[in-house]
Amino acid sequence: MSDHEQALDQGRDQVRPVLVGYDGSPAGEAALRWAVEEARLRGAPLTVCHAWCWSYPFRPPDEKTLEVLRCLGAMVADEGVRKAHSFAEGLEVRWHLKRGWPAAVLLEASRDADLVVLGSRGHAGFDDVMVGSTAVQVPARGDRPVVVVRSAERQPVETRGSRGEGPSEGQGERRGARVVVGVDGSPASEAALGFALAEAELRDGRVEAVCGWWDPGVLPGPERLPFVRPETLRAEAIERFEHAVAGWKAEHPKVPIETRFVVETPRRALLDAAKDADLLVVGSRGIGSSPKLLLGPVTQTALHEAPCPVAVVPPARP
Repeated sequence: MSDHEQALDQGRDQVRPVLVGYDGSPAGEAALRWAVEEARLRGAPLTVCHAWCWSYPFRPPDEKTLEVLRCLGAMVADEGVRKAHSFAEGLEVRWHLKRGWPAAVLLEASRDADLVVLGSRGHAGFDDVMVGSTAVQVPARGDRPVVVVRSAERQPVETRGSRGEGPSEGQGERRGARVVVGVDGSPASEAALGFALAEAELRDGRVEAVCGWWDPGVLPGPERLPFVRPETLRAEAIERFEHAVAGWKAEHPKVPIETRFVVETPRRALLDAAKDADLLVVGSRGIGSSPKLLLGPVTQTALHEAPCPVAVVPPARP
């Protein structure tokens, strides 16, 4: 093997995989589709992860029972690999099967991944619960970006050349992805903005950076503190917002980015902006979030109520 070929192989080995949790549920299959497209766009391998466990409070009767459960889990993981190959021929797909609770298994496996993709709820979820516990625990306790996908959501936009072809004759250019990101100046929102721009660049898309600003002084109640002018507070908030966005524009000059400063609660501003989005990106915890909360209230609302896939991004590691 030549030195050039060895360098290429080393480069491939350094590309960290996209990790997807798969359990055969509708949301799990939607997550698998999203993860396949993400891995293809990144030129990264895909790892299909499935956790199996004995879920009853009493001990299993014997080792044979556990072996049956493990074999069933292997069948699910194998199904995920086969479906991934059917979604994108030639994609390098691995599988990871381990005994344990799904959140714990995924968190351990995520140490070797760049991104985690999950369905919003698995087979064990209650019908009236929009987001299962695993889809909350993994972004809350992990240190990697996590994309949570619902089964009813649209699939990721196919960019030019996503299947090795340009747009069909007479169809024109394919629509790029619209990525919405919440920005509030917190470390996690800084990381979220960088992630949003990178995702939009992968998909020939655009970014809409949204800052929801709510002045409590507009509500009826006690008079304002002396020397506090609402127009000054708003101007300072806009300046911080524009400054945060400007720092990332130079790093992704090809990505169109629009800024929207909205006089509305951050939760409402982001949910409204996400109505026609292909991806909503939020930091794990924003400004003002209690340190006792693993996920900020805005992030929790996005996971439960956003109509599109949600990416939860932790602060950049030092």
